[in-house]
Amino acid sequence: MLGHQGEIRYVFPALSSGPSGTGHFLIVVTDASIAVLATRTLRTDRPVAVFAEFPRDTRLGPILPGPVVELGSMTFEFDDEYAAVVSAADAEIFAPDTLPPDPLPHL
Repeated sequence: MLGHQGEIRYVFPALSSGPSGTGHFLIVVTDASIAVLATRTLRTDRPVAVFAEFPRDTRLGPILPGPVVELGSMTFEFDDEYAAVVSAADAEIFAPDTLPPDPLPHL
């Protein structure tokens, strides 16, 4: 579904709510892009289409209270447990020296 966007680095589920309604999405961060994948209504772990794509140098944070991130004109809410994923995705591009070393680099 993502084509040749490179290796998948991070994935987290998100919920969008706004004037156009509510929807479940998976936000997928690859080597080359950030993709917002629309999911099935009752199976939110199953993507059905690419809803939006952004260049990899798009910043996901700052994480707003909720926790919430904004991508383009959309606002996505996600569970607290994924805040570290969002922060790591941003740090990988904007502050790579702050990431801990890979404990299993050979995998």
